[in-house]
Order: sequence, then structure tokens, then C-alpha cells
Amino acid sequence: MNRSDLIAKMAASAGISKAAAERALNAFVDGIGSALRGGDKVSLVGFGTFSVSHRAARTGRNPRTGAVIQISASKVPKFKPGKGLKDAIK
Repeated sequence: MNRSDLIAKMAASAGISKAAAERALNAFVDGIGSALRGGDKVSLVGFGTFSVSHRAARTGRNPRTGAVIQISASKVPKFKPGKGLKDAIK
């Protein structure tokens, strides 16, 4: 399922237009993004938790040349599915 399929599914389920569903999806994604940028966690009971994880600096290897490189520390988004989502998939 891609973004346009999700928008169509949301519109059909909620009985709203595709434009309204797209605005709702954009607001949802923007809200989660701004919360994560601010260092907050976003927990949706039954669905899951979005958070930011810190990756430490480490050494890596260039696969083409085999040269050792330094990979700097970074922040990455993380998602942990909730019980409701896990149960729905089983």
C-alpha cells in the first residue's frame, strides 16, 4: 500500500473526500515529525510508539574499496508496534 492507496482507504472508511483525508494524513505525519524533532515520544495506544533513538559514532567499511571510515553519531526515528497492532497481524 502506498500513500495514495492509504488516502483512498482513509477517505472511504471515514466517509470524507480524498482531499480531506490527505490533509488529515499530512497533519498526522507533520505532528509526529515535529514531536520527534522536539525530543518527545508519540504513543498511540493499541497502535505503537514513535520515538527517537541515538546511534553512537562508529567505524565502518566502504564496501567498494574496503577503506575504514568514521560514521558520525546520529539520531534516527524508531517505531515500536503496540499489542493491538501485533495481534491484528497474527
